[in-house]
Amino acid sequence: MMLLELKHIEKKFKTPSGKGEITVLNDISLNVARGEAIAVVGPSGSGKTTLLNIIGSLDKPSSGQVNFAGKNLADLDDAELSKTRNLDIGFVFQLHHLLPQCTVLENVLIPTIPFGSRKDSSDAESMAKKLLERVGLEKHLDYFPAQLSGGELQRAAVVRALINKPKLVLADEPTGSLDRESAENLGHLLVKLNKEEGTTLIVVTHSLELARLMDNVYNLKNGTLEELTMT
Repeated sequence: MMLLELKHIEKKFKTPSGKGEITVLNDISLNVARGEAIAVVGPSGSGKTTLLNIIGSLDKPSSGQVNFAGKNLADLDDAELSKTRNLDIGFVFQLHHLLPQCTVLENVLIPTIPFGSRKDSSDAESMAKKLLERVGLEKHLDYFPAQLSGGELQRAAVVRALINKPKLVLADEPTGSLDRESAENLGHLLVKLNKEEGTTLIVVTHSLELARLMDNVYNLKNGTLEELTMT
């Protein structure tokens, strides 16, 4: 069953002079099944983050259609889009974006606040602790971000992305700021949680090592998307 359908997505931006347009994404169509893990690779500036932002409803295409969980995102108003982003889509970025004044546990629980978690607060905290234990952070619940390593910060960010049991996790260069060992560990963790939680995973990455861990890999170049066969 398809979770995500991109139909003829195009994205244009105004040139700095404002007199012309640059086409970043050109007629992109893609189907992603529930539980699938895919990677999008490509050179810097090719539009990978733009594509991820459109999928996550952080940006809108110039033309084309994004269907997510049976809904056309263009049909949703701002409040419905915000709720979808909070409850059904988890985000992991290259920089963890944890709040420095909050503990690890508090940071993980932040997404459960705006629209209310699917469980009550005690259940949400229990789930947060279980997920943190699964990623090896059970002894760091009361630590602040400044007390964690880069790899630990990203593991906490992954748990935060999963706390509302989203249908889709979008990861934008999640290993880009990590050393090789930490990057490898995080990549395997993402795939493990993808399989165990049944959450669909889309990763944008420069790392072919991370891309090889996914079910399917696509290359974004010159505005078009093509499937790659990894060896």
